[in-house]
Amino acid sequence: MPEALQIFLVRFQELSRGIRIQDLLDVAIIALIIYKMLWTIRKTSSGRVLKGVLILVFAIWLSHELKLTAISFLLRSAVEWGILALVVLFQPEIRRFLERMGSNRLGFHMVFSSPDTPDELEASIHETVEAYTSMSRDKVGALMVFERSDMLDDVIKTGTALDCGISSELLKNIFWNKAPLHDGAVIVRNGRIIGAGCMLPMSGNVNLSRDLGMRHRAGIGVSEQTDAVTVIVSEETGSISAAVGGMLKRHLAPETLEHLLRNELLTEDLNSSKKKAVGVVPRLTGLLNRHKREED
Repeated sequence: MPEALQIFLVRFQELSRGIRIQDLLDVAIIALIIYKMLWTIRKTSSGRVLKGVLILVFAIWLSHELKLTAISFLLRSAVEWGILALVVLFQPEIRRFLERMGSNRLGFHMVFSSPDTPDELEASIHETVEAYTSMSRDKVGALMVFERSDMLDDVIKTGTALDCGISSELLKNIFWNKAPLHDGAVIVRNGRIIGAGCMLPMSGNVNLSRDLGMRHRAGIGVSEQTDAVTVIVSEETGSISAAVGGMLKRHLAPETLEHLLRNELLTEDLNSSKKKAVGVVPRLTGLLNRHKREED
């Protein structure tokens, strides 16, 4: 056994002697609480506020290390009042966290739960494209938001919470002009509809074309503030558009829409694995045919 490994094992044994089961339980509980707090913040727009706080803490440390006296004094003074400001800023998240503790929703299901399979996401893309093709032909207005890493729980609260799979007929019924939820947006998470009739933030871009209506401006707005992918059908022209990162792509064909959704929503690993799988099938078929010809 190498000498370095022996030294490591000896020191590890010395450290482990002082560790009790209560210490491990203590660390596990703290880790769970921090995880749930970060998860709750991540599901709202306050995640950006938390990033700003971390940048401020790093600036205080850096000014102290570089001995920038004036900047360090100003930042420390800001922190003294900033603690009260943080309580005000994160008041909804703190309240939601305590409500979940009281309602016994602070379980381990989110830690051990697995996301939906890629097949379900692919099926949702196919059903969406089929519905959008029909609504584009009939000039039925539609607005869908596909959530990615930035959670949209604040947006969902403005509409009706749902939990159902995506189908072409369901989408056409939701966006039918006499349906109660047709005016708002449909929110999709992991291939499932989790909200309908939701209100989206409007884009603040003053350079947008004047012929864009409220539906398009709302779709661009949510794509500016989050990493979501928004797809829109114009009620006036029936044209299909998509907004990603604040950029609007207009007059999309159904095939182009499907290609865009696959590129934006499906992981690169999934696409590459499917390409490999598709390439393996012809090779196997060719080998079998060659083997049959040799036997004949």
